[in-house]
Amino acid sequence: MRLEGWHLIIIIVLALVLFAAPKLPGMARSLGQSMRIFKSEVREMKKDGNTDAKDDSDAVEGRVVNHPRTAGTESRPAEGTDVPPPNRA
Repeated sequence: MRLEGWHLIIIIVLALVLFAAPKLPGMARSLGQSMRIFKSEVREMKKDGNTDAKDDSDAVEGRVVNHPRTAGTESRPAEGTDVPPPNRA
């Protein structure tokens, strides 16, 4: 006797019903809640994508801006070290 795909599915369903029956309602509730969250997030992403496609006026171009105090003659760290510029007080 050869086990085919549908035989394995029946065995898995029977095992779930026999051994995980008390946990099935909680798992189904959790799955339903996850699906609702996923659908709402997809809906929000679609809505945000549509507004972005229509309104490009507030697009931001990424540029590197040097800190005004780094161009001065103050003491600098050695080359090759990444130290952020000091904050103004």
